[in-house]
Amino acid sequence: MLKEEFSTKIKQFANEIGILLQEEQVNQFYTYMQLLLEWNEKINLTAITKPEEIIVKHFIDSMTIAKYIQKNAKLIDVGTGAGFPGIPLKIIRDDIEITLLDSLNKRVIFLEEILRHLKLTKIQAIHSRVEEFGKNQKNRESFDYATSRAVAKLSTLSEYLMPLVKIQGNCICMKGPKIEEEIEESKKAISILGGKIEKVDNLQLPEGNMDRTMVVITKVKPTPLKYPRKPGMATKEPIQ
Repeated sequence: MLKEEFSTKIKQFANEIGILLQEEQVNQFYTYMQLLLEWNEKINLTAITKPEEIIVKHFIDSMTIAKYIQKNAKLIDVGTGAGFPGIPLKIIRDDIEITLLDSLNKRVIFLEEILRHLKLTKIQAIHSRVEEFGKNQKNRESFDYATSRAVAKLSTLSEYLMPLVKIQGNCICMKGPKIEEEIEESKKAISILGGKIEKVDNLQLPEGNMDRTMVVITKVKPTPLKYPRKPGMATKEPIQ
């Protein structure tokens, strides 16, 4: 996709979700897309390779959480993969301090390359399993927000995210449509981990491409020190 067409589309779609992009930001997104496609030939980063789908399903989708995040907040993006939603969020919200966390070192090397090319500051990529990261005392309850996109079921995801956020901080879980049953099944786990569901918002991405459900969990009390459990336990034996 040529730069001019890319610029028109991303500005139009961002505008549809209430975000006005500056030219420098458009340039950063275009560079990001080019590097994503280039690196994707060497390591598996995304199954989405059509430029218009990258714009909507990666970039615009990531931008949708900006409205939930207060100014100058500290955020962690768990299981960030190719940098979603953390890097697009940083491009449009320079005030936020962001940590990108991923368990695969090859992806972290890619993320560091992106951060260098885009000249982004107050953002770092860390190679770690979330369970090990969350057990480290300096990381526990140190973030205003923890977010994740399509990483795990809500009960499992809560065990990953809740230990990382401060009291009165928020976990923003980016989920697909029709997750009422998943939400119901996760309520006990969320309560044990110190949280309560604050809101559930449904939205549709531009071009009718995808339905998205945002589950916002507020942390109301400390997470018990036994959580997160050893790697793999939250998936194998979710809190019931």
